Amino acid sequence: MARLLALLLLLLAGTAQAQHAGKPLLLVASPDVRGPYSRTVLVAVPVGDEHLGFIVNRATEVKLAALFPQHAPSAKVVDPVYFGGPEMTGAVFAVVRRNPGTEAVRLFGDVFLVAEADAVDRVIERTPNDARYFAGFVGWKPGELASEIDAGYWHVTDADADAEIFWQDHHTLWQELVERLGNGHAPQRGRGFQSAGL
Repeated sequence: MARLLALLLLLLAGTAQAQHAGKPLLLVASPDVRGPYSRTVLVAVPVGDEHLGFIVNRATEVKLAALFPQHAPSAKVVDPVYFGGPEMTGAVFAVVRRNPGTEAVRLFGDVFLVAEADAVDRVIERTPNDARYFAGFVGWKPGELASEIDAGYWHVTDADADAEIFWQDHHTLWQELVERLGNGHAPQRGRGFQSAGL
């Protein structure tokens, strides 16, 4: 848990190390992937020599109002909460289309992450439906994502080209992307990372 909190703090600090360690990636699970990441689409952002990201197509049936019944503005959020990943599932993160202020960090393009609880509350209170809300995130240790890509688990492309990915239809997103990136096939092993330009 301490390592995960340090990752988030590093990302929120916007250090030069985090900004120059690589580029954000869009990961589309191979049709061969089974288990919790089957049919998923993720965004992975470099943070130092690690990566942090969110599953973008796992809507839950839970609304923010159910999670925060004492916070009246949460009832104004129409969309459900998304399952962002298995790390820190008790925390809610907001991903927004424009910079809401100094407590947000740019993920890529015009997409910003708000992670601090009071700042997430302000997003909910001021622009409740201009964000997508995630419970939890995905974290990769150094070299872990490279190994997964090299093993053929993911189709990979540049996330900057798909800045609207967080707001697309989560029901059809995986199928559309796997057809576009892999013509319905698993990625070739050992080629994904190089083709992503890393």
